[in-house]
Amino acid sequence: MLLKLIFRLTLKILFRVEVRGDWPAKLPERLLIVANHESFLDGMLLALFLPIHPVFVVHTKVAEHWLFGWLLRHVDYLAVDPTSPMAIKQVVKLVEAGRPVAIFPEGRITVTGSLMKVYDGPAFIAAHTGAAVLPIRLDGPRLSYFSRMGGNHPRHFLPKLRLIVMPLETIAIASQGTAHERRRLAGEALRKIMQHMLFASCPIGTLFDALLDAIAVWGRKHRLVEDMRQVEYSYGEFLKMALALGRLSAKLVPEGERVGVLLPNVTPTLALVLGATALRRVPAMLNYTSGFAGMEAACVAATVPVVITSRAFEEAAHLKEAIAGLAAHRTVVYLEDLRERFTLGDKLWLLAALCWPRRVVPQGDPQAAAVTLFTSGSEGAPKGVVLSHRNLLSNLAQVRSVIAFTPADKFLNALPLFHSFGLTAGGLLPLMTGTRLFLYPSPLHYRVIPEVAYDRDCTVLFGTSTFLGNYAKHAHPYDFYRMRFVVAGAERLSPAVRETWFEKFGIRILEGYGTTEASPVLSVNTPMAYRSGTVGQFLPGIEYWLEPVPGVEEGGILHVRGPNVMQGYLRLGHPGVLEPTASLHGPGWYSTGDIVTVDAEGFITIKGRLKRFAKIAGEMISLEIVEKLAALVDSTGQHAASSRVDEMKGEALVLFTTSKSVQFDRLVETARQRSLPSLAVPRDVRLVAALPLLGSGKVDYVTLKQWAESALPEIGATQ
Repeated sequence: MLLKLIFRLTLKILFRVEVRGDWPAKLPERLLIVANHESFLDGMLLALFLPIHPVFVVHTKVAEHWLFGWLLRHVDYLAVDPTSPMAIKQVVKLVEAGRPVAIFPEGRITVTGSLMKVYDGPAFIAAHTGAAVLPIRLDGPRLSYFSRMGGNHPRHFLPKLRLIVMPLETIAIASQGTAHERRRLAGEALRKIMQHMLFASCPIGTLFDALLDAIAVWGRKHRLVEDMRQVEYSYGEFLKMALALGRLSAKLVPEGERVGVLLPNVTPTLALVLGATALRRVPAMLNYTSGFAGMEAACVAATVPVVITSRAFEEAAHLKEAIAGLAAHRTVVYLEDLRERFTLGDKLWLLAALCWPRRVVPQGDPQAAAVTLFTSGSEGAPKGVVLSHRNLLSNLAQVRSVIAFTPADKFLNALPLFHSFGLTAGGLLPLMTGTRLFLYPSPLHYRVIPEVAYDRDCTVLFGTSTFLGNYAKHAHPYDFYRMRFVVAGAERLSPAVRETWFEKFGIRILEGYGTTEASPVLSVNTPMAYRSGTVGQFLPGIEYWLEPVPGVEEGGILHVRGPNVMQGYLRLGHPGVLEPTASLHGPGWYSTGDIVTVDAEGFITIKGRLKRFAKIAGEMISLEIVEKLAALVDSTGQHAASSRVDEMKGEALVLFTTSKSVQFDRLVETARQRSLPSLAVPRDVRLVAALPLLGSGKVDYVTLKQWAESALPEIGATQ
């Protein structure tokens, strides 16, 4: 006992050990304690700082080690050989006898900094015995010299350590299936519990707090962000840029007001976003591909009084007329002119802020608005989407809990920062995790981007199906040799694109799903949980509800709620008035408008968008099915479906395609072979040179609808 007190006091002083969370007021009769495994300190931390004395389950080889063997003499432990079929039975007997048991479900110390493979055994023990599961998050040991993190991962001599006690959980054992299948499902349940633990235990402050936390871990000299100017900025240089631009933006609008950002994918854009939020201004990210009308509508809806842009960008993107139109109703400020406004007082403030950022920069509110993004307008006028610091950081924590990015990774982000996918996943995620980032100005440079990925040794790429398909078409088979993760979102991943990437590059694309309103990621396939044809499982912390749709037999309209779901909308009809998030299911719920199915294991399949259904002769026909049918006829072409008014049947399908081989008779035959409904076969098939696209890479369905209602030439039979 005395030795334990000495060790406990020593660790508490050296590592400033902190225990958070509420220990259960009454322990259940059967208890299984599970924890993530970050270092060789983990077992000692649990033994010294838990208020109970559990039996530790350890590997026989660990027990045989002279040092660990000596330490284990001071606790109750059970040495087991995981390869032995008797190992699980031994642990089950302990739990059934009422002894609390502590175990590391990963079985090994992490080398990624995130969750490793979770074994089924501990989950089966909990399910078989009916034991309550108590997750405990160990935070900080991976930064110590007792971890097994290699490569460029930072190490600290005496990092602060935290033990975070989470609420009790249970794992129900499946009533059907083989013993192997029931055990696998129990393991999946434990994996989700562990991932939720990683997400829920993350501290949520402001974006600037998260940036400073990352700097504290990685150091100001850590090289971080690079763009086409081929200058790689360190954390310290980025912080200086962010504070300077934030100070200048604070002179343009009052605290709490929105400032328009009309800039390309370059480092100063990302720095301006972080700096403005640090000084309590709200960047409104304008979509420069939407033209004057789209940008003006966005500025009106969000009541943006000032827009920051640059002359170089105005010239390169041919935005002179659009920016002149914006300037007629609000102030337009050029970055090149802001330098003159940086006074001696500003320089002194910047010096103090760099030395003591948490003291000089005012503390922000995590619940306050951080950025305003705008919906793509693919089906109507753009709406302002107000996202708080909590929304964005929660989504980052959710993504990090299911996908392990390491210090060896380098992101290539060509998605525009005005797009939620590009800002959160492609910009903020690497910035807050110390992962290097290369910003590229346009996703449309299909020949250049594969070359950039090859030249800059990029390992993570985000894109839409359209963009990824075009990259694959123009890339050399070795251009993506370093790629570890390729994630598709924003539109349905084409099976042809998936197959091309696997055949040509040997890469399995991870398809995800999200909306701007959800910051944006709601689900994603991961290396640990992947099912082709789906968009993966929901991220931790997200609740869902399916609203039945008359005429649709499978699935329903997806409603979601979670810490990443927006604060609300800013609409053109009520400028500046926040419309809080709500749906038919109640306040705080958001209706995605997408019709989905969710299987027994939580994998989501998108059936179509409610607005992308046509009602033909009283039947609801998904336009997604029409596009899938066309892809079955010719997977190499691009296809998009719309509808037009029809006096006889209410609506008629219109298919736009770039393929001459997609004709009515072939569509009929393919539908018959694949047992697709005959009503899903479009009689109006129109050949186009290219589909209209938005800047985000999505198909412009507003333009398609206009084309559908017009009398364009068509191929095949007519109604």
